Amino acid sequence: MAIALRFAAAPLRLRLVSPNAPAIAGAGDGGGGGGRARIGVLRRACCRGGGGRVEVAGADSARCRAKRAGDAAAAAAAAETLGGIGVGGGDQLSVVMKFGGSSVSSAARMREVAGLILAFPEERPVVVLSAMGKTTNLLLLAGEKAVGCALLDELEQLLKGIAMMKELTLRTTDYLVSFGECMSTRIFAAYLNKIGVKARQYDAFDIGFITTDDFGNADILEATYPAIAKRLHGDWIRDPALPIVTGFLGKGWKSGAVTTLGRGGSDLTATTIGKALGLREIQVWKDVDGVLTCDPNIYPNATTVPYLTFEEAAELAYFGAQVLHPQSMRPAREGDIPVRVKNSYNPKAPGTLITKQREMDKVVLTSIVLKSNVTMLDIVSTRMLGQFGFLAKVFSIFEDLGISVDCVATSEVSISVSLDPSKIWSRELIQQASAPIYMQNQELDHVVEELEKIAVVHLLQQRAIISLIGNVRRSSLILEKAFHVLRKSGVNVQMISQGASKVNMSLIVHDSEAKQCIKALHQAFFEDDVLTEVDEDALHMS
Repeated sequence: MAIALRFAAAPLRLRLVSPNAPAIAGAGDGGGGGGRARIGVLRRACCRGGGGRVEVAGADSARCRAKRAGDAAAAAAAAETLGGIGVGGGDQLSVVMKFGGSSVSSAARMREVAGLILAFPEERPVVVLSAMGKTTNLLLLAGEKAVGCALLDELEQLLKGIAMMKELTLRTTDYLVSFGECMSTRIFAAYLNKIGVKARQYDAFDIGFITTDDFGNADILEATYPAIAKRLHGDWIRDPALPIVTGFLGKGWKSGAVTTLGRGGSDLTATTIGKALGLREIQVWKDVDGVLTCDPNIYPNATTVPYLTFEEAAELAYFGAQVLHPQSMRPAREGDIPVRVKNSYNPKAPGTLITKQREMDKVVLTSIVLKSNVTMLDIVSTRMLGQFGFLAKVFSIFEDLGISVDCVATSEVSISVSLDPSKIWSRELIQQASAPIYMQNQELDHVVEELEKIAVVHLLQQRAIISLIGNVRRSSLILEKAFHVLRKSGVNVQMISQGASKVNMSLIVHDSEAKQCIKALHQAFFEDDVLTEVDEDALHMS
């Protein structure tokens, strides 16, 4: 089976063509030039290079001639920088450069990313890529289609197997979505080689990414680091070539099957490689100008945070900042390797530098993060008063059900906790918005049913967590100002939680009031030119 990948300058059409295969159409990625992808039969050969043919087909049209002229210019630029990139001789690999799906969502974007890499001839990077645009979602859609498809003879290999079994298991889902990263890295490596930059493609699960067997949300094991270092460093010494590595993927240590690291797991891939090789810096290239003071989709006046600590970044990621993977800071922190978040659409922007420590004397608040669609549970028991073991019983129920708790607050007779529905469904890669409401409610009803065996439970849905990430030494000032703003806005805070790190203070409010709160808090903390007298006194005291 031949698979032709057709690239055009604009508008882009990326087509995966296979004879006698049904097409599954999906909307193009917003950052990718308005293209669409038609996914037909997905074969292992096309992704793993096992007998299939991957080629770039061009027609004798003005657009294709223009593209070839652009490639020739890129090749000329590459020739000038080959001494510094890709064929560095005895030089060591220096940085990780990770690019997300929107950065490689089209042929034009891939060429721009290649040019961006070549713009740093002094670097010898390991490049980590996500799937192209919305490929992961399209592959999931293909799997869902296969579950209900009656024309089994038209599907081959993986999709045929899914259709025959009439189910899409977590293990199969991980294998299915892995094709996105496998395709994007092969295409990008082929393009770099075409323009004269020597590149070598790697599948993460083949170079030592050893993980737990938690399909859909696997974790990296310690054995990964020496395995990656041995493979990448050894290949570089023997035959220097720019490594192009699949993000998001690993291999289960018991099953030997392909696993995924959860949504945004390519960030974790990048920081793991950075730690394994002891590189100077890890660069995470996104479609925003670094980490921002709040979500710009909620409030457009958000500004870039120039510096963060690993601790702040981890809290931001955990409580909803989409720019970082929650676990990605751990390897960088352990290896003490700076992480720089940059914008591939605006490479001249300074971005955000994340390090172990930073100057905090003048810092009050760093960022405001919103996590919506949160469920809150009030667990009340008079038997808790003066008794021991009640908390253990409550959390053993959560453990048995595999549920993660976000925030906790306790009193003499009650416990309040917040649950993120996406954590309840962490075993699923499909986004929570696509899960039927009745299925979510069934899961929550089961939680309440178990807890009611030991206490009275009140279930409160449609809540939101507003997390204030800031200076530990200014927590009183931050809370004072936040409550002043919320009181003026007429917002009732239903729960308060502060972690042991004290970097994060979380307030739970009703979902309908959350965005209004974000705007008001941002204006108060980041846009007021003059501090109040109370603020000035607090600054002097600290």
